[in-house]
Formats: sequence, C-alpha cells, structure tokens
Amino acid sequence: MGGGSMTAEAAYRDVPCPIGRAADVLGDRWTLLILRTATTGETRFDRFRAELGVADNILAARLAKLVAAGLLTKVPYRDGGRTRHEYRLTPAGADALPVLLAMARWGERHTRTTDPSGPMRVLHSVCGQALASGEYCAHCGRLVTRDETVWIRPWRSPEPVAMAQPAVDAQGVADGAA
Repeated sequence: MGGGSMTAEAAYRDVPCPIGRAADVLGDRWTLLILRTATTGETRFDRFRAELGVADNILAARLAKLVAAGLLTKVPYRDGGRTRHEYRLTPAGADALPVLLAMARWGERHTRTTDPSGPMRVLHSVCGQALASGEYCAHCGRLVTRDETVWIRPWRSPEPVAMAQPAVDAQGVADGAA
C-alpha cells in the first residue's frame, strides 16, 4: 500500500473483488502471523516481537496497518509511569479465524517441516475432539463457538490455547462492531 497518505481502506475500497480486497488487508506474512498471535491472546508489542522474532519497525508498521484496517484496536495501559498500548482483536480481526485455520490446514497438507513435534491441532474444548472445519464438531454434531475452540501448537507447548475474544468498549460493545 504505497503512497504514504492513503488510508488502509482507501487502498482497497475500489477493488471490486472481495478476494482482492481481503488480500490487500491480509496478504502479508507478518500481518497473518500477527493476527495468529493476537488470536492466541497476545496483546503487547514486546510479546508480539518475542513470539515472532520480527524487527521493531516492521512490527510497528504492520500493527498500524491492522489498526487502520479495523482488525486490531489500540487500548492504552500503564506500564510504570508510562502509557503504552495493547493491540486487541476487533470483531473483524476475530472473523479472520477461519482464514487462519484454512491456511493452517493448507500448510499441513502441502508443506513440510523438519520439526518433529507434530502438527497443529484445532480442538473443540467441550468434547476434546478435533475440528475438521473449525466451525462444526462432527463428534458433538453442533456448531462450535469461538470460546469453545482451542489450538494446540506442539512446537510451542502441549497445552491448548483458547482463542482471544474481540475487545469491548466501556459500554460493553465489541470494538469495531457496526
């Protein structure tokens, strides 16, 4: 998205194809990895940097892009005497979960790793069974909500990680909700 003064929305609003618009917002390695990390509940700049191993300037630019596009929201917090910002998922950011799950499944199917720890698994926390589609549990025969979905990323930890919920404002409304 060149041009400097062009907003994130202005860069893709005239693209008629929804795949093209989504690619303008999501089509970058660091953007997707930041969303993955935010989906697992990380919110702070230093934690994103530690988890991803990304340079500060790249991380700052991608976080700003995600905030401008409405996928993350900045929430101030106090760190000692200094005000800093957390980056929390908005409903639009949370809605990228199926994209991340599809990419994980594609990556498992079509790419290989030398890491022997095993594949990422997506489970229904209610029954503990694997989710094939990410939204439907064949074992329970029901739709699975975000708060019932957990990831196991064995290269990080054998423990399940719950999906972060979208941020809410002071009135209890999800930030970025229409």
